[in-house]
This record gives sequence, structure tokens and C-alpha cells, in this order.
Amino acid sequence: MGQPARSKSTDAADVALVEAVRRRLAAHADSAKAPAMQAYMKSAMPYRGVPVPTVRTLCRELYGAPRLLSAEAWRATILALWRAAAFREERYAALELAAHRLYRDQQTMAALPLYEELIVSGAWWDYVDGIATQRLPEILANAPRPMQRAMRTWSRSDDLWKRRSAILCQLPCKRDTDLTLLTDCIEPALDSREFFLRKAIGWALREYAKSDPAWVRRYVRAQRARLSPLSLREATKHL
Repeated sequence: MGQPARSKSTDAADVALVEAVRRRLAAHADSAKAPAMQAYMKSAMPYRGVPVPTVRTLCRELYGAPRLLSAEAWRATILALWRAAAFREERYAALELAAHRLYRDQQTMAALPLYEELIVSGAWWDYVDGIATQRLPEILANAPRPMQRAMRTWSRSDDLWKRRSAILCQLPCKRDTDLTLLTDCIEPALDSREFFLRKAIGWALREYAKSDPAWVRRYVRAQRARLSPLSLREATKHL
């Protein structure tokens, strides 16, 4: 699978913040929990044994005002945490910085190369799905036309996780879902045997069915011959 161009260097990173994150995670490490967490996530990267709610609490404390990073420093600090991570929780901390409320105005097309790198190099659902279902919809709302073009391109990528992200990028949109974009992003994956694509198709349809069950019924009828049993089961779970 092709790798995206790296999203800028980490020269502008807030080194003090990166080190503070690592120290706080180390201080809350639980070596008894770490192996089970690593096994559950099938992770090659080890864990410190810090539960996700604790990671989030630590990050809220560290990332809040008055520390406000410039756009360049924000991206560079996320990448510094991500690229040099020795433990999976450090990457979770990078994602928490990406999601922090102080940086809502950074969710623009300028951030898309950053998220592309995290998605492709992360290549697992615990990293990818939060970006796909939370960060990408924000960019889509802020820059609809270029983001639509990008997601259609991603939907035909050689990279599984970019394709999954394109399918899921409207998950919270409810009745504002662009149905042409949704079906365009699903179409290239309909005949795939990849579990994570089949699951994404079902998830996206199931979520939209909460807003427009009749449309999902029609779509399922029209595509029944191509939808996998998994996608079909997920899509119709609440119909």
C-alpha cells in the first residue's frame, strides 16, 4: 500500500508539551494491565497500561488554556507524539490533541495530510475510526467541495484504511448526509472481501437508517446482490 507524503516536519513541535505527556503517562503506567491491553488490540506497539479515560483526563489537563499552539505547532506536536511513540497511549495522546476543543478551527483541508498520515501509518480501527467519524466530518462541513473530491479519491485508494475512512466520513451527519457522496464512497468497496470495509458499509448505512430508514431499505434492495452478509446484517439491524 502506498504511503502518503509525510505531513510536514516536527521542527515546530512544542517539545516541552511532548515530554510532559510522556512523563504523565509514565507516572500512571500499570505494568499489570499492559499485556492484556496489547493483546486485546493485537498491537505490535506495547502499552503502558493506562486506561483510555485516564489518557483523556491527563490530556485535558495538559492541553488546555493558556497553552494555545499555532496551527503549525499544533500539527508538528501531534506528529512528534505520533511518530516517536514508544507506547500506544502516546499515539492516543496525539489523537486527543488533534481533537481538542481549542483547535476546532484547525479542522480544515490543511489538516487533511496530517490525518492521512495518521490513518495510513496507524492502520488499525482504534486510531482510524475516531479520525474518520469525528475529524473528517468537521473538515467536510468546513470545506465541502474539496473534501468531497478527496473522499471520492480515498474511496478508490489502494489503502484499506483510507477507503474505510471515506465510507465513514459522514457518520454523524444524520439528515445532512450527502447521499451521492455516501454511495460514491461505498461503491468501490461493495465487492470487497475485506472485513473492515464490509463492516464500514454496514455501519454507515445503519447510522443513516436512524434518519431515513426508507432510503436505506431502497438502497439495500437495489444492492442486495452485491452487499456482503455482514454489510446487510449491519445495515438492517434496526430496520
